[in-house]
Amino acid sequence: MTKPIAFFVHHQGRGHANRTMAMVEAFSATRPVSVMTAGPLLFDGFSRDIELIPLPNMIGAGVPTARLYEEPTPSTLHCVPLGLAEMRRTMRTIVDHLDDRDVGLFVVDVSSEIALLSRIASVPAVQIRMHGDRSDIGHLGSYESSVGMLAPFDERLEQDDYPSNLRAKTFYSGGLCTTRDPVREREAARRTLGLDPERALVVVLTGGGGAGTPYAPLTVAARAVPDAEWLVLGPTLKEGHETNFSNLRELGWVENVTDYLAAADIVIASAGDNTVTEIARVGRPFVVMPEWRYFGEQTRKAEALARLGAAVHAPRWPGDIPAWQALMAEARELDPAAIAKLYDPKAASKAAHWLEHLTDTLWT
Repeated sequence: MTKPIAFFVHHQGRGHANRTMAMVEAFSATRPVSVMTAGPLLFDGFSRDIELIPLPNMIGAGVPTARLYEEPTPSTLHCVPLGLAEMRRTMRTIVDHLDDRDVGLFVVDVSSEIALLSRIASVPAVQIRMHGDRSDIGHLGSYESSVGMLAPFDERLEQDDYPSNLRAKTFYSGGLCTTRDPVREREAARRTLGLDPERALVVVLTGGGGAGTPYAPLTVAARAVPDAEWLVLGPTLKEGHETNFSNLRELGWVENVTDYLAAADIVIASAGDNTVTEIARVGRPFVVMPEWRYFGEQTRKAEALARLGAAVHAPRWPGDIPAWQALMAEARELDPAAIAKLYDPKAASKAAHWLEHLTDTLWT
């Protein structure tokens, strides 16, 4: 009998859902697959046959009494407020589903508590490996409770402080990019977008997991490098005192992000998983501006990229013209081949094969 594989998919941003769909598409046709998530609409239009189980959205749920709210969080856990009916329903739904479907492997993307729940329920779990300062007892306990870890990035990006015993149980798929748009040559991409074939172009990219790119620093950047055209993709965060310049344009959400990346001379973006691999797929000089994330996730990934010479790590947005000019000069010295090596076009299928093989091995 082919054992089912179930996924828990966090609904913040689109990256977790997109990564899940990329891997599930590569599963064998006979593998039963289910997805539990508080963001079921993220899977609208997905062609592969899956069972989709909506979960309550626990984010922002109110603790019913002040006395419950005062209870401290144990060091073994991260986010477990007391008295939440939504949390009880979530955990009950997960355990009931794992039991009812006799799930062979539970892929958790991401939650340390749910990985621990899976172990307590006697179901083998795999956690998606993310960067960050995760040496606390809660993370380590959930990692040790899992039968394996899946890192959707190149092993060279791993942190030096990741314990060797955990590295031994981690599968590195290579850079997993969920974007499939064709990658055009720079000139062809500019023709497609109607952009000047000769003018320097800087593309600023914001993913869907944050509040948006701070716009005020970009107005300073446009003044610092006036000969370049600056295009901003995705949402921006404005403070109300910005002055616009003719060489700085906001385009908002666009469908053909890959064309803009291919047209760029320099890309500025955060250190989100899919964002990094999208840029690696195109192979462009990359200035990485890590956004705040729990456990310093994006900062640690930015450090790893800089260590490999795959990006310039800017820990904060420059606030003056000389600093922007120096940052752009450093980016122009990058060899794009360094980041291009971090993308693997077969990463999703490699990850899928590993998950299915692990499941079959555990239950044979």
